[in-house]
Amino acid sequence: MEYRFLGKTGIKVSKLCLGTMTFGGDADEKESEAMFNYCREQGINFFDTADVYTQGRSEEILGRLIKDCREEVIVATKVYFPTSEDVNARGSSRRHIFLSVEGSLRRLKTDFIDLLYLHRFDDFTALEETLRALDDLVRQGKVMYIGASNFAAWQVEKSLGLQGLHNWVSFVCLQPMYNLVKRQAEVEILPMAQAENLAVCPYSPLGGGLLTGKYTTSTKPQKGRLVENKMYRTRYGAKWMYEVAEKFVALA
Repeated sequence: MEYRFLGKTGIKVSKLCLGTMTFGGDADEKESEAMFNYCREQGINFFDTADVYTQGRSEEILGRLIKDCREEVIVATKVYFPTSEDVNARGSSRRHIFLSVEGSLRRLKTDFIDLLYLHRFDDFTALEETLRALDDLVRQGKVMYIGASNFAAWQVEKSLGLQGLHNWVSFVCLQPMYNLVKRQAEVEILPMAQAENLAVCPYSPLGGGLLTGKYTTSTKPQKGRLVENKMYRTRYGAKWMYEVAEKFVALA
């Protein structure tokens, strides 16, 4: 396994990161454990989850799996999306961030989170409030590093500017959607990340399964999330995307 420095930090993460969004959902606990163990055998030390994945089950399962190797793995989780019906259990307010992190620590059975992403930009909370909360969590030792997922380039730059102005801990990593059929990140996100020396950990690198080699224009899926999940159907349902997948299979 190859390892890379995580942006400007001194820690190294495996070139591949296992996303655990299906843990406790499509993958039951036994299947999740098998995937985790296989990844560890291959040298993967980087695992990604979120407070909302499978209503917290993903974090719970991952927490049990890392129990005996906690100091050897880098765990990333996220905060923003609703975690309950409570009107305040969402967004990037100081209150929700602190409560979400406490919940994640409890479910992961750990004293600290290696990398905490803002899952998306909050249009309603003052950015200063959000960034100060993240800075406080790092200074308290509950979070080691912070990052941004699904942010536009201007949102990242505005954040970095405020973090520098106030001497707050700054982002070290970005998580955009990026794959052969979703290449918008190449326009601004990737050049900006290179200029700012930010790590980039893309999500959906296989296009929700579209780019696994199983599908072409003549062999579209009959079941599974590409047809049964509205979000994935909308995101990856265009004909030209299957044409790209077909050409990719031919090249592979």
